[in-house]
Amino acid sequence: MFCSMKEREASTVSFDPRGRIIFALDVPNTGDALRYARLLKDHVGVFKVGLELFVSAGPEVVKAVHDYAGCGVFLDLKFHDIPATVIGAMRSASGLGVRFATVHTSDGASLLRAAVEAAAGVKVLGVTVLTSLGQADLAEAGIDPAYKEPLDLVLHRARLAKESGCAGVVCSGREASAVRKTCGKDFVIVTPGIRGKDDHAGDQRRVVTAYDAVKNGADYVVVGRPIRDAKDPQKAAGRIASEIERAHREMGG
Repeated sequence: MFCSMKEREASTVSFDPRGRIIFALDVPNTGDALRYARLLKDHVGVFKVGLELFVSAGPEVVKAVHDYAGCGVFLDLKFHDIPATVIGAMRSASGLGVRFATVHTSDGASLLRAAVEAAAGVKVLGVTVLTSLGQADLAEAGIDPAYKEPLDLVLHRARLAKESGCAGVVCSGREASAVRKTCGKDFVIVTPGIRGKDDHAGDQRRVVTAYDAVKNGADYVVVGRPIRDAKDPQKAAGRIASEIERAHREMGG
């Protein structure tokens, strides 16, 4: 079974593009989550548990998905609170055995450092700028005009995340190349907002294909609707894996 392999990340020996796909379990209950886990456990490397599923099913769904599929779990709750509260939340997350957990970078270095210190083996990822936001949204939110472009703000927050000890960041594939250049090869870049060329963007603004995300430097791509809403989710995951493989090969992998 693919997801029970000891390590799905790329190495100098082998590269399995399936391990770079994080499937978003944006579903309302444990039953649906386990249905997709059963369907895709041999086709993706990580399952994402976000707000919709976690609020509905609680911490138990994280363990259920992990135990059932044998995959890593990406806990995407985007912690955003005072440091003491985030410390407690991160300790709880580490007790669930998740691989990744997200924290908003907008609260500054003290929060990020607190999250990292409490992580106990969990890779903390700083959320830079949501892929649903564009330039006008930043101005509306009162962001400093010095960061009027999403790229400017993403790079500022990526530097902050790295300096604070985060394992990496979540950013659009449009900014992945600049983040890679700024933060180095060992900094994890996770890219949501993945769409095929013919896919509807929905509520996403800064979208890219899986191929472009990886070519631009992303380590992982987060994919939800393009797989979940496909007639054949397994084939859809396979197409994305093929894009990742092609990008990796063209980069000399």
